[in-house]
Amino acid sequence: MAARKNELAVTPMSEDVAAWYQDVVFRAALADRGPAKGTMVIRPYGFRMWELVQEQLDRRFRETGHVNAYFPLFIPMSYIEREAKHVEGFAPELAVVTHGGGKELEEPLVVRPTSETVIGEMYAKWISSYRDLPVLINQWANVVRWELRPRVFLRTTEFLWQEGHTAHATEQEAREEALRMWNVYAEFSENVAAIPMLAGEKTPGERFAGAVTTWTIEGMMRDGKALQCGTSHYLGTNFAEAFDMRFQDENNQQQLCHTTSWGMSTRMIGAVILGHGDDSGLVLPPRMAPVQVVILPIGRGDDVERTVTAANELADQLRAAGVRVEVDDRDQSPGFRINDAELRGIPFRVELGPRDLDAGQVLVAPRIGDVDDQGRVVKATMTPAHLVDSIGRMLDDHHDVLLARARSFRDERTSTTDDWDAFRDRVADGFAIAFHCGQPECEDEIKADTAATPRAIPTDGADETGTCVRCGNPSAYGKRVVFGRAY
Repeated sequence: MAARKNELAVTPMSEDVAAWYQDVVFRAALADRGPAKGTMVIRPYGFRMWELVQEQLDRRFRETGHVNAYFPLFIPMSYIEREAKHVEGFAPELAVVTHGGGKELEEPLVVRPTSETVIGEMYAKWISSYRDLPVLINQWANVVRWELRPRVFLRTTEFLWQEGHTAHATEQEAREEALRMWNVYAEFSENVAAIPMLAGEKTPGERFAGAVTTWTIEGMMRDGKALQCGTSHYLGTNFAEAFDMRFQDENNQQQLCHTTSWGMSTRMIGAVILGHGDDSGLVLPPRMAPVQVVILPIGRGDDVERTVTAANELADQLRAAGVRVEVDDRDQSPGFRINDAELRGIPFRVELGPRDLDAGQVLVAPRIGDVDDQGRVVKATMTPAHLVDSIGRMLDDHHDVLLARARSFRDERTSTTDDWDAFRDRVADGFAIAFHCGQPECEDEIKADTAATPRAIPTDGADETGTCVRCGNPSAYGKRVVFGRAY
């Protein structure tokens, strides 16, 4: 049994976040390393989290008028090279195929790092008139970016994502589209992943390669680092010029399309792991939890059969109420199964023993909640019928608890400063909001000294100017910039 307990043990987050993260990913059976360096195998529990992301994002995309399509994995190298900033930005990350069918290819093929180029080529064929606009397409796909320092879910050579690509008649329409999808990401992150996001515009040095403007959402993880969770880009006419994407307007004049792209990936699973976890393992927000309620029948001898039967009956009632539920009737001790439920981050645990059956009640423990004098989560006693009637509200309340906890944690570790020493101290474990000159050389110096980078120019920040916290030159953006160390 000791070996079994060790299988569930994780390095305390407070001791070593990197080791904790690795323990949780592997021991909670979210993913495993793939055979090729930098790749990952997403196991069923982790993939169910991604399916829940897909289901809830895809509904939002359809509600905003988008349709799904699919574009090729292989892209001719010449396509990538047509947009200068694009190829410059992605060159170090490209995986290139030079041989196929036993022969050297006439032109190398790039394994899709992102799809602006191949989609630009197709849109140029499909669009001829203003009547064809806007084009609002999303695709769910895998992409490959050669990662030198891989980390499961956070940075892998191959990962899963969605990428939206739209074409519009005017700059205003395209910018409105990019901002709309950026707001969709921020809303999704808060209302599904329970992670409050820093939302703002990227500085020029942090923009997507080939974009005119990039908007980002950045979450603060439990160690105070930032994680970029989604981006939306106004691409101007850059790709339209590269691929001759034109339309005839109402005055019979040829015009270039204005385009956008936006994406969110399996990194969102990493965000949930790092954004909510604790020393016991995962802490999953209910709307991203593969299992929302686990029922543990407890008993010995003749009591086993009746507690298991009652547990399955309760599970059927909860499923009928729309809850993702699991009965853990494995031949393991109650302590082992409780620890396993905590490791997997299941929002609610229901314990059902023979005395509970006799009393017509169950014990319910939330994954995060009030604790007693010994640090144990306080369990609630309720009837099975009350649990079934209340579970929807309980799950919503649990989501709200996680969101409030994450927001409080972020706010405690975010401060505004004009002092360089205070800036350095703050970005060691949180966000510093400061004036910045906008010069790439200054950004490089800040990163070299503190490992911090400009995460965003927050859209809700006050309009103000001052002197750069690093070099003392005038600030560049009319707002303060949020800096932090990032994954």
